[in-house]
This record gives sequence, structure tokens and C-alpha cells, in this order.
Amino acid sequence: MLIAAEPSFRDLFTPKLATVLRERYGPADLKVDAVAGLTVAIVALPLSMAIAIASGVEPERGLYAAIAGGFLVSLLGGSRFQIGGPAGAFIVLVAATVARHGVDGLILATMLSGAILMAAGFLRLGTFIKYIPYPVTVGFTSGIAVIILASQLKDLFGLTLAGKEPGPIVPKLAALAAALPSANLPAIGVAVASIALILVLRRLRPHWPGFLIAVAAAAVATAMLALPVETIGSRFGGIPGGLPLPRLPVFSAAKVAEMLPAAFSFALLGAIESLLSAVVADSMTGRRHRSNCELVAQGAANIGSALFGGICVTGTIARTATNVRAGARSPISGMLHSLSVLGFMVLAAPLARFIPLSALAAVLAVVAWNMAEKREFGVLLCASRGDAVVLLATFLLVIFRDLTEGILAGFGIGTLLFLHRMAQTAEVRRPRPLVEEDRADARDAYDAALSTDPDVVVYRISGAFFFGSASAVAAALDRIGEHPRAYVIDVSEVPLLDSSAAASIAGFAGRARRNGAEVFVAGAKPQIRRMLRTHGVRPPAGRFRGTLAAAVAEARLGAKPA
Repeated sequence: MLIAAEPSFRDLFTPKLATVLRERYGPADLKVDAVAGLTVAIVALPLSMAIAIASGVEPERGLYAAIAGGFLVSLLGGSRFQIGGPAGAFIVLVAATVARHGVDGLILATMLSGAILMAAGFLRLGTFIKYIPYPVTVGFTSGIAVIILASQLKDLFGLTLAGKEPGPIVPKLAALAAALPSANLPAIGVAVASIALILVLRRLRPHWPGFLIAVAAAAVATAMLALPVETIGSRFGGIPGGLPLPRLPVFSAAKVAEMLPAAFSFALLGAIESLLSAVVADSMTGRRHRSNCELVAQGAANIGSALFGGICVTGTIARTATNVRAGARSPISGMLHSLSVLGFMVLAAPLARFIPLSALAAVLAVVAWNMAEKREFGVLLCASRGDAVVLLATFLLVIFRDLTEGILAGFGIGTLLFLHRMAQTAEVRRPRPLVEEDRADARDAYDAALSTDPDVVVYRISGAFFFGSASAVAAALDRIGEHPRAYVIDVSEVPLLDSSAAASIAGFAGRARRNGAEVFVAGAKPQIRRMLRTHGVRPPAGRFRGTLAAAVAEARLGAKPA
């Protein structure tokens, strides 16, 4: 059997950009990447502003994240096609952080989350993100979609609230319902027309930038018709014409401690989103990303975004998929996407003030509808009771409690269900006695002999033997009523064994030894043998043999090891 060499630090953390540049990257590749980058930028422009506004901050902070953070994701990342920027999944967390700690607290939490992500990458924790159960990812994605849609109702209907819009969804919906008499018909008309235009373009011209066309059309109609709707200009006064100078947020030990919970939430969600996005890109292209390198890049991107006053950055599935479909060949397309967004800020910032907020809300409403994994949700509800419990627990906790709580609770319930299922696979059984006429079969000759030999008892353990099943297997061994001269425990069908399982076998071997019986362990894999030896299964308490036949033969003859 060939054993793969342990990957080196260079193999794990070399950015894909360096790999691409070693592969004869030429002018033709640059041309294709430039077109892909511009295509993605056209999608990212309205989304970045809409996500920032929905998160409770100025629209330019979403653009800063797309420019600075997106550039660093592509420059340093472990995926050829990943597009970084602000993501809808962060709206809930960012809005809550801004409401509690202000924009300065948000910037500090974003920078701290970057440091956490970099540490996670260098500690090689990216490999473990893939172990999050599928029902958890579907549950939290669908839950986020519901929250995003709820957060856009105010602007979709042009509502005027008596006070500040509540954060939790139940009070939010109650406040919005009470404000329905203030609905603005022109705002509703702009939102409906924007959604309709996006859907029509998606059906008839799927390669056209539907989001940007809808937002631009809404801005033109608002300006020309002087529609009485709220715009970026009326709420924020427009957007600046470029990036600000980088600056560090205000640090203090107390402030860092205060922002750490939010930073860990940002880091957890950012790791999940970015690696899921990289996996989607892999499935579309047949390539493989470097997960730990990707986490390091995401960390650097969040630090970079925070330095320029941007919000959280992660890999974005929709923009990454757009990048792949546009024919991107390298991370340079992602870098050019960021530069294209910067070009928009420099050249077209004065025009952004005409964009109606109801049109941006319409964009996010479509994003939320696409995010909600409706088919997968229905399949998981019908798949099994355990998967349905994990799905609903995650989904409901995300909506009514907290995103991080939903992920952790779903992961915990999913882990317990997995352990329960794995524990049920472990069993202890006696070999099936053979009938007289089958005794000539050489492969089962020792089984046949055992059927008439009361001095040797064979038990086979199969399945994963770990702490979840250790007590059941130990109880089965303790119920053995025979008092033979030797026991043979066949573990050739045990794929893994942990300390709890090893301790239970060691305890059985010790009791058998005190009763004057020998114990042979047959078919143990090297790692299982090492674990058993560590826990005391060694001569004279226990002896190892490579095969069941060898163990049975020695047990019957009473042979001693050399």
C-alpha cells in the first residue's frame, strides 16, 4: 500500500496565483480574465451596496470590502476562482454588531475575525470545516434567507416606522405590520418593477447583468419622473469617489474582549461560507482548492477591509459561480473585479445618489429567494427523522435566536445522531456453527472445529468500536457464560477503535486472565494494535495474531508465543 507523503508548508499555503503564474500565463489568459472580472464587478456593484445598507452601514463600506477584501482574497487565496466581498449571510451579524457597538466596534470585530481566520488556517483547521453536516448548512442558509427578506420589507414597501426598526424577527414583523398604513406606492412600484425586470432578464437573457440593469433603470426612472422615494442620496448623501486612507481602529484590552464574541461569529461564518464557495468552484471546474491557504487569505482580506473601513469579507458563491461561467482562468480575474469596482467609485460615484433604496431591496429579495434552498429543505424533511430534527433546529434557531447558536446547536445534534448511528453498527457475535457436510470447506475448517470445542470461544466484533458503542460491547463480553481455556476476539472487521473501546477489551482480558483463560486478539490493524497495547492488552493478558485462523489454532493447541 502506498502512503502519501505529508504535504509541506509550501504545498499547503502557496497561493493559487503563484501556481498559475508558473503555468505560462499569457496575454490571451489575461484578456479572458479581464472580461470575467468586469462581468463579476457588474454583479458585485449593486450587491455590495445593498448588503452594506441592509447591514445598517453606509453603502460605500460594502464597496470598500469588495475592493480591498476582494483583491486580497484573490491575491492570496487557495482557489483559482474565488470572488471575495460582502455576503448576504453576514447581514444579520453585522447589523446586530452595529446596533450594539457602533461602526467602530464593527471594524474592530472584522479585524479580529481576520486574525482568527489566519490563525485557523495556519493551524490547518480548514480541513475540518467540511465535516459540518449537510442539514446544518441547508438550515442556516435557508434561515439567513428568511432574515434577509424580512430585513428588506421596510424598503420594499417604503414604510415609515415610529422608532428604530427592531432587530429580532418577531418584533420586527410586528413593527412593520403596524407601519403598513405608511406604505409608499411609488416605492412599491419601483421594487415590483425591479424584481420583474431581474426575473425577465434572467429567463430571456441569462448572461446579461440583471441586477445592475434593474438598479440603473430604477435610478433613471426615479430621477426623470421625480418619484417621491428614498434614495442613496436622500439617506446617505451619496458615496465617496474612491478609497479612504487606511487606518487602524481604536484598540484597548477591554474593547477587544468586548468584541471577541462577534469576531468569533464572523470568523466561523466566514470560514464556512468561503470554503463552501470554493467547493462549488471546484465542482464546476474539476479543480481543487487549498482550504487552509483560503482561510489565511480570508483572514488577510478581513484585516485589509477593516483598515479601509469595510465590512466583513468572505467567499461569495453567486459571484464565484459567475466568475467561472464568464470563463475565468486564474485569480487575476478576481483582482480585476476589485479594480473594476474601484473604477466605478472613481468615475460614477455622483450618479449613485439617484439609486432608490427600494430597488436595492428588490435585489436582495431576489438574492434571498435564491439563497433559500427550497428543494433541499423539502428533501431533508422527508429523508429521515434525525436529519429533519437537525435541519429544523438550525433553521428555527437562526431565525428566532442567533446565527452562531443555530450552527453550533445543529452541529451538536448532528454529531450526536452520527455517534448514535455509528454505535448501532458495532456488534459482538459468535461465528455461525457449520453443518456436518460443510466441514470439508478449508476456509471454514477452524470454525467447524470450534463448533465442537468447548475450550475455545470465538467472538467477532464488527463496526466502529468507540466510546458510543464501548459500553454495549463490554456488556456483551461480560455476559459470556462459558469458562473456556481461551478466548479469541476477532477485530478484523473493526475500522476504528478509541481509548474507551481499548479500555473495555483490556478490562475483559484482565478478568479472563484472573479466571485462568488466555485471550487472543486476531486481525488487529496496526493502529488498533498500538491502542490496545497502550491500554495493557499485551502478554500475558492478551496476545495478538494476524489472522483468526492462526489465533484459533494456537488457542486450541495451547501454544505459547516465543
